[in-house]
Amino acid sequence: MERPVLKAEVREGKGKGVARKLRDRGFIPAIFYGSHSQTIPLIVNPKELSLTLQTEAGGNVLIDLDIKKGDQFERKVVMVKELQFDHFQKRALHTDFYEVAMDVMVTVEVPIHLIGKPEGTKMGGILEQVRRAIEVQCLPGDIPKSIDIDVSALKIGDSIHVNEIQVEKAKILSDTNFTIATVVPPIAEEKKVEAVTAEAAVEGAEVKEKEKEEKE
Repeated sequence: MERPVLKAEVREGKGKGVARKLRDRGFIPAIFYGSHSQTIPLIVNPKELSLTLQTEAGGNVLIDLDIKKGDQFERKVVMVKELQFDHFQKRALHTDFYEVAMDVMVTVEVPIHLIGKPEGTKMGGILEQVRRAIEVQCLPGDIPKSIDIDVSALKIGDSIHVNEIQVEKAKILSDTNFTIATVVPPIAEEKKVEAVTAEAAVEGAEVKEKEKEEKE
């Protein structure tokens, strides 16, 4: 599959003042780095970055980063290592691009998607997803977008563990005994709700008692 291309420009200057002016102009500061490359401060368009990341499902998107310095261009294969986001204003603030070599293994977290409706839920059971991502090691070109797990055969009390799944062309690094998903009986869920309610009642009583003591 062809990788998405993102344009970037070498950034002059640093600090909060420079970053603020960049955002006012519709850009955000960024950093490019790699184990065998020099760190380069960059400028990217946050809208173009958002579109690039949306071109593929999952968070491990390989990007062809075109870095412009003057009249020169240099292309690097990168992944977004960190994206600082202002959720209140719904805008990106800063991003880190990490250079990858297509022939060198990388370690990434891959999201887990549960497929199907468990048999146990037809009898009142409740499906609980305990783990939502698995850490794997593989070549950059073999990173799966997601790990799809069929849970349709699970009955009440059944579980799926990490050691029961396989990921093509990747080595699983997560604890193999860890539970990914389980179907719990409805009574277990009721007890959980009762426990939370009882805990809230105790906390409420403690608050009222404290308020009473302060008034006295």
